[in-house]
Amino acid sequence: MKEPIFVRTLTDDERKGLEGGLHSPEAFVLRRCQIVLASARGEHISAIARHLGCSDETVREVIHRFDQYGMQVLIAQSRRPKKIQAAFPPAQAERLKDLLHHSPREYGQPTSLWTLELAAEVSFAQGLTAERVSDETIRATLARLGVPWKRAKHWITSPDPEYERKKSSGTA
Repeated sequence: MKEPIFVRTLTDDERKGLEGGLHSPEAFVLRRCQIVLASARGEHISAIARHLGCSDETVREVIHRFDQYGMQVLIAQSRRPKKIQAAFPPAQAERLKDLLHHSPREYGQPTSLWTLELAAEVSFAQGLTAERVSDETIRATLARLGVPWKRAKHWITSPDPEYERKKSSGTA
């Protein structure tokens, strides 16, 4: 059986700071203070998690981070990924760009206008991505390639043979 994990011995200043954090209006700070203090009292990870309604992994992570960074564990860090991987590597991004130069009908679609959603669907069907990506991923990929994306517009026309002249002169 694995040996239980507990937080390191707290200094007096750390204990005072953590006890003060129990009155914090921020749930993030409160929860972390509860976890560290419970571990310092000798409570096991599973008991802390059950009592606070969180996962064992959350408790374990807070304990390890406290041991590593001390009171800095009470400051919320960015949740943004440190490293991202493009859904479309350069070769697939170029294929996406080429795909959009053809009619969606060539790919068995019932429309002749590309939408971001349709581009995501067809790019997945054509094997450009391993899984269906979001509309925003398509937009971001096109922006990375320098291709501006504008929503398709349906233009109003009139059967009146004088429509264009009237429209351009500003009189109706």
